[in-house]
Amino acid sequence: MTLVEKFKIVRSIGEECIQEDELMDLLAKKPYPVCYDGFEPSGRMHIAQGVLKALNVNKLTSAGCKVKIWIADWFAQLNNKMGGDLKKIEVVGHYLIEIWKAVGMDLEGDQVEFLWSSKEINSRAHEYWPLVMDIARRNKLPRILRCCQIMGRSEQDELTAAQIFYPCMQCADIFFLKADICQLGMDQRKICSLVYRKVKRRCPRVTSSSIYMEDEEAEVNLKIKKAFCPPKVVEKNPCLEYIKYIVLPWFYEFKIERSAENGGDRTYKNFEELAADYETGSLNPADLKPALSKAINKILQPVRDHFKNDQKAKDLMKRVKSFKVTR
Repeated sequence: MTLVEKFKIVRSIGEECIQEDELMDLLAKKPYPVCYDGFEPSGRMHIAQGVLKALNVNKLTSAGCKVKIWIADWFAQLNNKMGGDLKKIEVVGHYLIEIWKAVGMDLEGDQVEFLWSSKEINSRAHEYWPLVMDIARRNKLPRILRCCQIMGRSEQDELTAAQIFYPCMQCADIFFLKADICQLGMDQRKICSLVYRKVKRRCPRVTSSSIYMEDEEAEVNLKIKKAFCPPKVVEKNPCLEYIKYIVLPWFYEFKIERSAENGGDRTYKNFEELAADYETGSLNPADLKPALSKAINKILQPVRDHFKNDQKAKDLMKRVKSFKVTR
């Protein structure tokens, strides 16, 4: 694989990239760069989190990257997820890993590593806490408070003292893991002022109700049927975002099945062609939604099968569904 090909793959996972020239230079000098990606075990997994992370990780490993996935259990506790119960948070973490295995994240070899924050920090506390202290000393409190959106909170929220540690710790994680590339969500912009090289990704969401990775076929069909999808409107249309960010990258095509009187079948190989037809009205929500449901159900079927047939996975899902989700 050429340097330009590697760059295109790594760059393709993000909507934005800070310092593209430095990313190119990094890939030229370091054949196996370390990529950081983290998540809070905080409840059931939305399809955007499940499928997009699998797609992104597989792209990164195909370009030679080593991916460290930070299971932020201590961070979830700081953020009061699962009522701050670390044992429940750990169960959720194992459940999420089972989903990524089932959906097709490439976990063969040693290119992908899951690391539990509590265990890693405890084992190397002498390295970690000086980093946190240094970051805290270098930043004023108002600046740290502005970073609280990384927790899904705002400066106006009533925060505990523990939650103020969160931005300092997330910043420290990147140095602690010796990460070369950090792929974070677009809601993580303010943490970029504390750390440097970023690939920031966008996660689409159906606005009516969340599609979860182990939803049954009928549930997916109903949620897509009810989803916001205005005719001839492409921008901020969540159904089209699912096609753009999930279906097309997964299948490399999107198939519409309809009668000859309604225009006949059509297969789209890229989003631009689909968007053009949707804007003119030659493709409408009544045709698009069933095709979208079919594609998503095909992606999710291996996950359903895994949680149905694997006893460990089945028990994890039962426990996670019984937990009360707390903000």
